[in-house]
Amino acid sequence: MSKYSMIIVGKAYSTASSFSMINPSNEIFPMIKQLKSHLLPLLMTLFLIDSAFALDVKLQAVATGLNTPVDLVAAPDGSGRLYIVEQTGTIRILMPDGTIQSEPFIDVTSKMVKMHAIYDERGLLGLAFHPNYSTNGKFYIYYSAPIRKDASFPFHLFGNHTSNVSEFTVSKGNANQADLGSEKIIIQVDQPQFNHNGGALRFGPDGYLYIGTGDGGFADDWGFGHNKADGNGQDLNTLLAKILRIDVNKGNPYDIPAGNPFMDQDGARPEIFAYGFRNPWKMNFDMGGNNELFVADVGQNSFEEVNIVKKGGNYGWRVREGAHCFDLFNPNVQKPNCPSDQMIDPILEYKHCTTHPGDCKGISISGGVIYRGQNSAWTGKYFFADYSMAMGTSNGRLYVASENGGNWSMEDINITNMSDQMSFLAVSQDAKGEVYALTTKAFSPGGGKDIIYKLIR
Repeated sequence: MSKYSMIIVGKAYSTASSFSMINPSNEIFPMIKQLKSHLLPLLMTLFLIDSAFALDVKLQAVATGLNTPVDLVAAPDGSGRLYIVEQTGTIRILMPDGTIQSEPFIDVTSKMVKMHAIYDERGLLGLAFHPNYSTNGKFYIYYSAPIRKDASFPFHLFGNHTSNVSEFTVSKGNANQADLGSEKIIIQVDQPQFNHNGGALRFGPDGYLYIGTGDGGFADDWGFGHNKADGNGQDLNTLLAKILRIDVNKGNPYDIPAGNPFMDQDGARPEIFAYGFRNPWKMNFDMGGNNELFVADVGQNSFEEVNIVKKGGNYGWRVREGAHCFDLFNPNVQKPNCPSDQMIDPILEYKHCTTHPGDCKGISISGGVIYRGQNSAWTGKYFFADYSMAMGTSNGRLYVASENGGNWSMEDINITNMSDQMSFLAVSQDAKGEVYALTTKAFSPGGGKDIIYKLIR
């Protein structure tokens, strides 16, 4: 029975409990008949409405025994291989026959910071293959390294780590093994705290590399390493809290693409493509349609959001959280107004469980892809997830969003073939447009028990 019909039935029962005060022969039976004639159609309608707000899917395990899988990427070489990014520092290859190569494609743990044993947002966070990977063998990763030697003295004292975006090449003669010694550091971003690293990497249809960075960590975009007046989100003189766009085919180590929106603006970093993000946790270009860039941005305490990112766009953080005015000094309560005329609203937002317990969808959005696979009923829908309903629990949720006339709405996903509790780390896609959920049941990185599922009907 649907949650709506239970509410209606409860009201009907409450009404019936007062029938002892009524003359049975004159009032009870006519009233029951009237209730039946009115409630039955209403119950059927509400049941149908309730059912329409959940999409039934099945989960099919395709890879097991993993260590915190945070990304799944198909190489553009027609091989059918899927590359699994493990936060702990390795990339594993899922072969077309469903087996996982025993040796990792690459292991960069020796280049990374030592991760926290209990909870950590650092690690190996992103992977992108060069569009010409089949001929040049180049790929790019985003990982958390020790503080770079030429960082400022205050940062060496109070900072946490440096995020490296590096280029590697595959080993000659072995497509299943990368050359660890081929590293070329492309860009480095100093991170004041351990959290809010972003880490998404994708090549756009324009051939440029897009990089998602978080605001630097802590909370509320405040503290050491943050712009105290405006937050890093609104500061165009920092690479933090941005979507960057660079040309790795030119320059040393990269060039600025013609048309980057701030390349000629004084006091602004020319790498910036869009700004105003808190922690963009996964971004993907639509494989079809208009190839739009969908970015899932993790909120503070009140709202999670999905954005379609445009060149030069300001997506609000720290002035706004979602489409709501944010108060740095009272983050659980939205201010009535704020200077946000030029800011772009998310296409979708939902309530965060910290501030909205009992009326929420989760605590940390895990983006997200537009479906372009074989199931035509799902075509054009945005599949995404939320990590969990509460920190420290494996109680995540899958969701799907649909567009109608420029407006987006979200539905729950109902997993019909299992009832396991899990946390959702990311939602990714293969070269055929099919969708995968990357899951864990552990609160700390590692463990070797995590699973990737394919979503099927």
